[in-house]
Amino acid sequence: MKGTAGFADEDDRWYSLASTIEQLAGARSDDEVIDMLRGSARSIVGADGIAVVLKDGDQCFYVAEDAVEPLWAGQRFPAETCVSGWAMRHRQTAVIPDITADPRVPIEAYRQTFVRSLVMVPIGAPAAIAALGAYWDRIRVPKKTEVAMLEALARSAATAIENARLIARLHAMNRDLAQRLAELDGRSGRH
Repeated sequence: MKGTAGFADEDDRWYSLASTIEQLAGARSDDEVIDMLRGSARSIVGADGIAVVLKDGDQCFYVAEDAVEPLWAGQRFPAETCVSGWAMRHRQTAVIPDITADPRVPIEAYRQTFVRSLVMVPIGAPAAIAALGAYWDRIRVPKKTEVAMLEALARSAATAIENARLIARLHAMNRDLAQRLAELDGRSGRH
């Protein structure tokens, strides 16, 4: 199995999943969440590659990846024509054992890659804001545990992203409040 970054022992995978979920709980920005997913998801599920995809209007933006060969990092695709868009739109996990046999796969985008099978999990509920994809270099039906691990990572990432965004809004409100108080102090000092 060329380049697979998985653990030999399933206990190690569960330990790594638990550790990553704990780390995600402390994330304070979208970038931290993305970095944690990029650094852990591939080995947790034993994939040949993973990608983190953000919803950007009607586009899917491939913001990060960890793979045996380059995939689509930095590229945008119409949400209507890619698997990540499908997963976000339908708020469902897409399990695709053979990319050539599934109409959701834009085969031209995959033709020059190593990808032969994949799982794409939406991140966020009730509305998906991102997706996490895992890719393999052979036709295969992923194990239920692999899908469950990706879905657990996605749920934890969704919570972490929401918390990071709430913290950012709280900091912005605190700055605004401090500015208003300073303005009030300035006005009252003039009288």
